[in-house]
Amino acid sequence: MNEFLAELIGTMLLILLGCSVVANAILDKTKGNGGGWIVITMGWALGVFTGVTVAAPFSGAHLNPAVTLALALTGSFPWESVAMFITAQFAGALLGALLVWLFYYEHFNETSDADLKLAVFCTAPAIKNPALNFFSEVVGTFVLVYAVLHVVHPEIINQNGTFKVGMGSLGAIPVTLIVLAIGLSLGGTTGYAINPARDLGPRIIHALVPILGKRDSDWSYAWIPVVAPLFGAAIAVVVTLFMG
Repeated sequence: MNEFLAELIGTMLLILLGCSVVANAILDKTKGNGGGWIVITMGWALGVFTGVTVAAPFSGAHLNPAVTLALALTGSFPWESVAMFITAQFAGALLGALLVWLFYYEHFNETSDADLKLAVFCTAPAIKNPALNFFSEVVGTFVLVYAVLHVVHPEIINQNGTFKVGMGSLGAIPVTLIVLAIGLSLGGTTGYAINPARDLGPRIIHALVPILGKRDSDWSYAWIPVVAPLFGAAIAVVVTLFMG
């Protein structure tokens, strides 16, 4: 599997499982209806685990343009690959959201609340305040990227030198727990997009696919979960480099 395909499939799985847990918890007549915030945050975290597990051996599993930008700014990822990775991430997000719509097609039709239908695909502020909503996404993404940049892989040290030890699929656990912590603690204001592809890709699918009684895709808010995570990632890089 090449890097482009790994990022595409990994992001597709992330969005498929993440948006689907929202659909399961809030759309009418699902088995998980009324599951609540804990179910949603757990589902998103496990979606991250699945996507990272699949993509990590081939691309490093960025699955997020903000992460790709941060790694490029630190010099640990080549700038010439940034556009390719981000393109793959957005393509995967579009495909994952399309699968969510097909999977829950009947439940979208059974649900009368147009806001809930939109919420399956993308984030929205609990209280609309653009400045504070932007700040929320900056802080959430800062926590994600800053923590990811400090994930340490296990090593074995002996008299002959230091050897890196792979964790296999368990290597996805640190990022999973970070995303879970952000969702539980910081997700209540905006729904913690913390990933431009995660929000914009599904929002585009919501705008394009036929859903009975759907509303507009709230494009006036859409720039915040795209731009703010990039700011948060850049700040995380600056702090990391300053701390040495």
